[in-house]
Amino acid sequence: MAINELQIPTVILRPGEADRVVGGHPWVYKGSILRLAQPAADGAVVQVKDHRHRFLGVGFYNSKSKIHVRMLDSERVEIDRAFFEHRIHEALELRRRHLPGLTSYRVVNAEGDFLSGLIVDKYEDVLVLQTSSLGMDQRKGMIVEVLKEALSPRAVIERNDIASRKFDGLDEAKGVLDGDFPDAEMSRFPIEMNGLKMSVDIAGGHKTGLYLDQQLNQRLVADFAKGARVLDCFTFLGGFALHAARAGAEQVMGIDQAAEVVEAARRNAKENGLEARCSFEAANVFDWLKAETVVRPHEKVVPRFDLIVLDPPSFTRNRASVPDALRGYKEIHLRALKLLRKGGVLATFCCSHHISATMFQDVVRDAAVDARRVLRRIATYSQSLDHPIIPSIPETEYLKGFAFELVR
Repeated sequence: MAINELQIPTVILRPGEADRVVGGHPWVYKGSILRLAQPAADGAVVQVKDHRHRFLGVGFYNSKSKIHVRMLDSERVEIDRAFFEHRIHEALELRRRHLPGLTSYRVVNAEGDFLSGLIVDKYEDVLVLQTSSLGMDQRKGMIVEVLKEALSPRAVIERNDIASRKFDGLDEAKGVLDGDFPDAEMSRFPIEMNGLKMSVDIAGGHKTGLYLDQQLNQRLVADFAKGARVLDCFTFLGGFALHAARAGAEQVMGIDQAAEVVEAARRNAKENGLEARCSFEAANVFDWLKAETVVRPHEKVVPRFDLIVLDPPSFTRNRASVPDALRGYKEIHLRALKLLRKGGVLATFCCSHHISATMFQDVVRDAAVDARRVLRRIATYSQSLDHPIIPSIPETEYLKGFAFELVR
C-alpha cells in the first residue's frame, strides 16, 4: 500500500550523498543529512529525498543512532503488517528454494533480506529474534505475529542481549516473547544439523545459540577428513570436529578456550556416538599452538595432523584494529602450518567484514613463506545462503574461507 508523502516527515540529504542510497545501500548517516523538512520522532517512518527533493525511499529514523535512517524500500510503501509479511515470505522462499530440507537456519538476515535491524533464526520449531534498531524494536509485536503465521513455531525467543543495541539507544533484553518454552530446555535445546544431533544454548550461547553461517561449510570441509588426524581450532560446540569424525577421520582433537563449550562439544560427540574418535581440550588456541610448535635449537616440529581447521571469532570490530587482527591471523596460520603434514589440508576462515578475502589470503601466503611451506588452494568458502550477500551492501559479505593443500 502506498503512503501519502504529506503524512510522513522528510529527510533531505546533502549534495553527493544520494548515490549510496540509489545504489541500494540502506544506511544514511547523520553527516549525510542536510536537514529535516519537519520534526520526526525516533523510530518513525520517514521519506528520504536528495538535495533536489527527488524521492529516494522510506525507512526508520533515529536521531540517537549514528545511522539516522535505515532504508526499507525505494517506493512509497506503508511499513505495516503487510510489508513484513511480504518481506519475510520472500526471505523464506529464498531458503526453501536454495536450502531445501534444512530444519535450522537463519530466516531473516537484516540487510541481506532488506530488513535492516532484524535477525530471526530458526532452531527446529523455535524461533530466536534480535532487533538491533529502534524502528524494528518498536514493531516487535507485529513481527512476531507475522512469524507465527508463517512458521507456526512452538515459541519465539528474544535474544536482545547484544551490545549493538546501545548504539540505537536500546536496553538489552531476553526471554520468551510468545509460546511455551521452559527455562530448563533453553541451555540444551536439541537440533539436527546435516544429520548430526547438536545441543544449542539458546539462552546464553554465542549469537542466537549457534553459528548457522558455517552449516554447509562444515559438511564440505569434512570431505577432506576420511582417514585423517584432525585438529579443529576454536571448535565451539564441535561443529567441524563432529562432521570430520562422522566422515571417517581417524582421530579428531577440538580446542576452545571456554570450558563450558568444550563440555558441550563432548556431549555432542557422545550423543552422535563419536566420542571414541573425538577429544576436546579447554585452552587458549594461541597458547596451545605456540606450546606445540616450540622446539629447542636444531630441532624441528614434527607435523602430525592431516587436516587442520581454523575458525576463530572475529579479531576486529573496526578498521582501526585491522593491523592487529592481521598479525593475529598470521600467527595462528604460521603455527598451524608447522603442525600440518605434507599433503594435508588447512581449512581456514575469517568472519570479519573489515578484512577482505584478498587480505586474508595474503596473510595465509605470508605465513606459509615464513614457515617455508608451499600451499595449493583447493577450495573457496563463503557464508551459507541463509546469510544472503547483496553486493551493493558490502557489510552483508563477511565470512570468507579457503582450503589449502600443503604441497611441500
